[in-house]
Amino acid sequence: MAPDLRKAGLKVTHPRLRILELLEHAKPRHMTAEDIYKQLLAEGEDIGLATIYRVLTQFEAAHLVLKHNFEGGTAVYELDRGMHHDHMVDVDTGKVIEFQSEEIERLQQQIAEQHGYELVDHALVLYVRKKP
Repeated sequence: MAPDLRKAGLKVTHPRLRILELLEHAKPRHMTAEDIYKQLLAEGEDIGLATIYRVLTQFEAAHLVLKHNFEGGTAVYELDRGMHHDHMVDVDTGKVIEFQSEEIERLQQQIAEQHGYELVDHALVLYVRKKP
């Protein structure tokens, strides 16, 4: 279910609806602004790249999308579905793999507590390569 633009404090406009729709059905789930632009263009939409960047920035500020800057790559965006997950990035292909691990989550919490801290947020990215 796509987020409600009005509840996020954003006016409902055609570009916002189309970008939200693309992110909702994105496969893979992570898209660059350029990916969105190319897909909209292929579908006959006349939404400029500057508009796409502006909308993505608004969506990020409204917590509708998550922006990731994986090392050595362009910023990618995904719809914030409210479920925490971590990422692996294939260093050869750039493919992004999402994963969840209760054990890793527990260990991170434990490590923070051992050092006298409360874990408030984190991002874990593993850079991987296929075994030969």
